[in-house]
Amino acid sequence: MAQAAAHFETWVSVFHPVPDSAVRLVCLPYAGGSASFFFPVSRALAPKGIEVLAVQYPGRQTRRQEPGIDNIPDFADQIFAALRDQHDKPLALFGHSMGAVLAYEVALRMRQAGLPAPVRLFASGRRAPSRYRDERIHLGTDQDVVAELKELSGTSQVMLADPEVLAMILPAIRSDYTAVERYRHDPDQRLDCPVTVLTGDSDPRVSIDEARAWEGHTTGATELEVLPGGHFFLADRAAEVIGIVARGLTGQGAATNR
Repeated sequence: MAQAAAHFETWVSVFHPVPDSAVRLVCLPYAGGSASFFFPVSRALAPKGIEVLAVQYPGRQTRRQEPGIDNIPDFADQIFAALRDQHDKPLALFGHSMGAVLAYEVALRMRQAGLPAPVRLFASGRRAPSRYRDERIHLGTDQDVVAELKELSGTSQVMLADPEVLAMILPAIRSDYTAVERYRHDPDQRLDCPVTVLTGDSDPRVSIDEARAWEGHTTGATELEVLPGGHFFLADRAAEVIGIVARGLTGQGAATNR
């Protein structure tokens, strides 16, 4: 029990505890991202009775001394182990970019373990698991990785211009990219929970068709929300994204199919 609690505390940050929450929302960051990205989400959702569990990957912030994980199966196994005792109340999953892949794989592990299905999976900024592109950023130079980060606009330009900061963050970013770019889904596995897909209308990494293809990965209902913006639309449209999540978890209005 103590070991499980320690594993949870290593992997999960709870910025705004909501002891009487109706549902817990597990938030999984993008490649190179950290739990703190979801601090504003946690603050906004706590008054609505939704407790946010923000996942902290190894190799960054409080875990910067730990090596990254360079494959999705091991990544998902570790996250699932941290969450497997959190089923005393409904659980939902929100992942952006690589986080959406991890959310999908964690949900599969919940089903395989006979645990209650997530009440909803929010797949943000990521094409369906069955849609692949020939992406090889993880094989490139440091300059290639930095160029990718600049194009997607998800990392502070100040950080990217600081050689000391880059030296600290690039190993984790490269391991994340290795994991997600080498990922291949199991075509025999499907979810049975509802899925809300969020995508930016000008995301260079996800087309509308690739986002819509999530419907083939669950027997539950699928909703597609297309918002203005690129790969990090959720930062620019934070209020709208939080509203979609709140509606999806509280039942206060339905998300709009687009």
